[in-house]
Amino acid sequence: MKIAVIGCTHAGTAAIVNTAKLYPDATITVYERNDNISFLSCGIALYVGGVVKDPDGLFYSSPNQLADLGVVTKMLHEVTEVDAKGHKLRAKNLQTGEELEDTFDKLIVTTGSWPVVPKLEGIEMDNILLCKNYNHSNTIIEKAKDAKRVTVVGAGYIGVELVEAFQMNGKEVTLIDSVDRILNKYLDPEFTDAIEHTLTEKGITLALGQTVQKFSGENGKVTKVITSKGEFETDLVILCIGFRPNTELLKGQVDMLPNGAIIVDKYMQTSQKDVFAAGDSCAIHYNPTGKASYIPLATNAVRMGTLVARNLVRPTTPYMGTQGTSGIKIYEQNIAGTGMTETSAADEGLIVEAVVLEDSYRPEFMPTAEKLLLKVVYEQATRRIVGAQIMSQVDLTQSINTISVCIQNNMTVDELAFIDFFFQPHYNKPWNFLNTAGLQALRPVEVKAPALV
Repeated sequence: MKIAVIGCTHAGTAAIVNTAKLYPDATITVYERNDNISFLSCGIALYVGGVVKDPDGLFYSSPNQLADLGVVTKMLHEVTEVDAKGHKLRAKNLQTGEELEDTFDKLIVTTGSWPVVPKLEGIEMDNILLCKNYNHSNTIIEKAKDAKRVTVVGAGYIGVELVEAFQMNGKEVTLIDSVDRILNKYLDPEFTDAIEHTLTEKGITLALGQTVQKFSGENGKVTKVITSKGEFETDLVILCIGFRPNTELLKGQVDMLPNGAIIVDKYMQTSQKDVFAAGDSCAIHYNPTGKASYIPLATNAVRMGTLVARNLVRPTTPYMGTQGTSGIKIYEQNIAGTGMTETSAADEGLIVEAVVLEDSYRPEFMPTAEKLLLKVVYEQATRRIVGAQIMSQVDLTQSINTISVCIQNNMTVDELAFIDFFFQPHYNKPWNFLNTAGLQALRPVEVKAPALV
């Protein structure tokens, strides 16, 4: 069996390693256009902020490790054309310019995603940078050394993590987003209001609800960001607007979402026989809605990549879908969420209710009993849990993994009230806070008075 793999990121690495182990007699060739593989891009802010000192720890595989598994890795080779039906591809050696053709029995597409780059006046100027891969992170670190004022465009996870890192390194930081709340895709206002207050207290300028219109500068270097509501002087701009699936190679050959995300079945196969896909280049089954959605997360990617290998020869292990579970640490606050926010549920037309709990995570008689903020979102008619969010200075984020399992299994908020959790005063209360949220959501019991005889 001859297998070709395009791209070696999270999903690609998982697919390649597992494929090599499951099919030791297969010939596996990997095409990667970068000079490195398996970079943990979710660690960029930690690297930029100096928390991670040795970037080697952000790589979890290498061409040499893959070679030990019998895999041929062609680094700095860009695939320029794929004939999915004809089982052929063309690639270009980016060092020599040489072009080659190859055939395959099975194709694994793990081309990932690429940052959204808006077509704005002045965007080609120096010191306007992207934030996605290892080379980007090194450029950011180098450019930031001489920058006093840093502007981050995009208030998603990466953008918020970067402004924290820059602020802690003594920079004057501005965060711009066209939406009026940070992290709006992940958290409801109860959480984002508190986080925004913290960022503002740290001296970070929040320029929300305004759109970047153009950049201006001197001698080819950016000095100002002009938005729909004002101007911001800057020495460095980092674009974190979002990501788009990198799927041009298969356009018109496999089914895709309107944004270009490849649609796969539960066995990771595309609409074209013998062509599989995984990771940020794909749409994925989103359990809260039952629809295919674009949710680029490393956790989704490694699961999908592993499943590609298991299903490459025959359908074996189906994907169970995702809740889009994620987490972030912002200063002292540990934050996590899963499934839908109340806001996103409304956008999808779901009629939901929510319970919000503010409580101490363990008994108040303990030396410390830090507060937590928990929100559980559930469908009104069915009582099915569709999402949850938590924030605390104590790391309680693993509880969101528990809620993720609840959503996975279509559990109701009423069942959450009575799930069996252990009690130990070091860790929680006799009623775990997840139970307490469920109890608060319970409907009152109707008691009818006995009929008079």
